[in-house]
Amino acid sequence: MSALIAVEGLQVAYGDMPVVKGVSLEVQQGEAVAVIGPNGAGKTTLFKAIAGMLKPRSGKILYQGARIDGIRHCDTVKRGVVYVPAERELFPQMTVLENLELGAYTNYKSRRERLEFVLRLFPRLAERREQMAGTLSGGEQQMVAVGRGLMAKPSILLLDEPSTGLAPLFVSELYRQLSRLKAEGLTILLAEQQVPHALSFSERAYVLENGGIRLFGKSADLLGDPEIQRSYLGMV
Repeated sequence: MSALIAVEGLQVAYGDMPVVKGVSLEVQQGEAVAVIGPNGAGKTTLFKAIAGMLKPRSGKILYQGARIDGIRHCDTVKRGVVYVPAERELFPQMTVLENLELGAYTNYKSRRERLEFVLRLFPRLAERREQMAGTLSGGEQQMVAVGRGLMAKPSILLLDEPSTGLAPLFVSELYRQLSRLKAEGLTILLAEQQVPHALSFSERAYVLENGGIRLFGKSADLLGDPEIQRSYLGMV
């Protein structure tokens, strides 16, 4: 069975500085896969390349067997590849509802149906739908960012460091909602520094360090790996 997303020997650079160095990974339909690693490992660059926001220097990105490396970001969204950045990038002077509706620009006909889905998933946003996004807490803003991505009706959701800056209570709540999405069959590729959450949530994981894949395997196996425990969990 071919992967929904397959990355083959991907290399991405900023000018003369290589950041992603020959990365290969794959995500099957309905699977949750984590990419873990320290700051500066290349996680965000990798995700932006998959989303069509950066042009690779070499290698391939395949979506449903067809190459998408080098096509425009808006075209990857239309195909169902949706990226949610760590910075959230909300419009602070617009309401929660307006920010969410912006996510439906490629899926305008079904925006009402998608909005109902997002507000059921995040009831707190229904309560704050007329509130300016800039006045929300960090956790609520992250809900808006994820909800905006879901408005595009993704086939695969690329989540870049969704726990950044969140209190532990909000991190746990966010992962509960992500687990609901996974249970409903949404494919998720997740970059994360909160390693216990990432490995508990995903089926498989890749460890990215210095732009390359250092380890990969089943998440449960990696969670028990002494090297992962020592480097990322403060154990052993």
